[in-house]
Amino acid sequence: MLQMLRQTLGVLILLAVITGLAYPLVITGIAQVAFPHQANGSLVVRGGKTIGSELIGQPFTAAGYFWSRPSATTPMPYNAANSGGSNLGPLNPDLQKQVADRVAALRAADPNAPAAVPVDLVTASASGLDPDISPAAALVQAPRIAKARGLDEGQVRQLIDHHTQGRQLGVLGEPRVNVLALNLALDDLAPPRPPESRPHD
Repeated sequence: MLQMLRQTLGVLILLAVITGLAYPLVITGIAQVAFPHQANGSLVVRGGKTIGSELIGQPFTAAGYFWSRPSATTPMPYNAANSGGSNLGPLNPDLQKQVADRVAALRAADPNAPAAVPVDLVTASASGLDPDISPAAALVQAPRIAKARGLDEGQVRQLIDHHTQGRQLGVLGEPRVNVLALNLALDDLAPPRPPESRPHD
């Protein structure tokens, strides 16, 4: 009985060391060597300052920037410590009001915008952290941004095309545009006019 207990305890300790210490250290080491950028959060650095992550959305509200997909995380939007959707059904009055308010905000920012608003500009993703929008959601914002920046709309559209990523492996997911990368490229093309602020301010 005592010998069986010692053997069981020995196996438990061995497995704890392998799965709880050795395996994580090996995987972390491989990741740091092979994929250091991804292993450290895919952080975006400008001027020696971290301004965001390629994987986590952030809010943009100025007219001269592309707006992100809404976030339903609490207690604040794009809270990476509390990922999740609103869990509101399509017939829920609260969700319908949120969508109507978001459509109204888009209309107020650009009264000449097309009648059809891409769904990802007015509904949150399941994670609430989506850093990407669809090319359609970016293109519908192009006239507003061109006007706010004093750019030709064609320049903004070219920027969107350049930053559009296709399906993963050609078949997975949908084409998408990373909002932070797009806004930084926009700042490089034409600095924001006052009182706009850069994403890292």
